Amino acid sequence: MPTINDNLVRVYDRISRAAERAGREASSIQLIAVSKTKPLSMIEEARRAGVTDFGENRVQEALEKIRQDDGATWHLIGPLQRNKARFAVRIFDMIHSVDRLSLGQELDRRLQATGRTMPVLIQVNTSSEETKAGVEPDRALELAEQLSVLTGLAVRGLMTIPAFTPDPEDARPAFRLLRETRDRIASAGVEGVGMDVLSMGMSHDFEVAIEEGADMVRIGTAVFGARQA
Repeated sequence: MPTINDNLVRVYDRISRAAERAGREASSIQLIAVSKTKPLSMIEEARRAGVTDFGENRVQEALEKIRQDDGATWHLIGPLQRNKARFAVRIFDMIHSVDRLSLGQELDRRLQATGRTMPVLIQVNTSSEETKAGVEPDRALELAEQLSVLTGLAVRGLMTIPAFTPDPEDARPAFRLLRETRDRIASAGVEGVGMDVLSMGMSHDFEVAIEEGADMVRIGTAVFGARQA
């Protein structure tokens, strides 16, 4: 059975080849190992193999895993309810799923109380699925402008989760739409808003995401192996 280190060697090779196809430097792409449902023993194995950034979907699960002195960088990549904001700002280093002003305001209130500023990404619904979280692409600029005045937040870019399809190529239009949305916001020059991060791509489609401009890829299965049935 392959080890996590073996899996990472393959993942980094796939990242390098995708970056080369896109004329990019592989070093510009940040791997976030998605550790949801995974035990601390596997996270520690990934740390020993050189992983520095981990992604969790649920605040409650993350509370049981994250230690403030563990040296890792922790990303909240799943949806966040306002009533969990007070916990999220304590344990995470970055939040990828800010998709409405009310959530941004609650995070800002909690962060200002602790004197922290947190980098966040705006989640964009690029697949028009009603079940998917995220602001509509044509409203992303408006949300960025609204969040820009919240001093506890530092908007760094955008995130998306496209509709799952067996063929990774089918996700390309969603990734391209996120990049185009980023470019539109960047060209607006909103003070206090950075657009240097596109968080997109998972185990089955991250190579396509890199070709379309991903700066962060969120990879779980290809790093930790398939979930147990």
